[in-house]
Amino acid sequence: MPGVYLAAILASAAGILLIDRRWRLAAWAAPGRTLAAVGIGTAFFLAWDAVGIATGVFVKGGSPLLLGIDLAPHLPLEEPVFLAFLSYLALVAWAGVQRLLDRRWTDAAASTSEAAR
Repeated sequence: MPGVYLAAILASAAGILLIDRRWRLAAWAAPGRTLAAVGIGTAFFLAWDAVGIATGVFVKGGSPLLLGIDLAPHLPLEEPVFLAFLSYLALVAWAGVQRLLDRRWTDAAASTSEAAR
């Protein structure tokens, strides 16, 4: 079933995109910064992959779930898509945790000021 892995990545990315849209965590809060962060993260991990491939640490397996299109030896088409997804997921998760911590600090400060009255 070629393409299943790519479809799974894209479906997962769509879910994270919906979470981001609902709570305006990354792309809906700062689209330019989000695009830059995802681009930089993807480029970093592609460079990491290139080093791993060159040293023989990373090799492409023979999964039937891949499309079979290689961008370079041992670098399937799905890899940069996955790395972009990974970067975006990390950014949304980070922004979500920051939002929760900010809310906790705001609630704690409000409770402290009410108790002082």
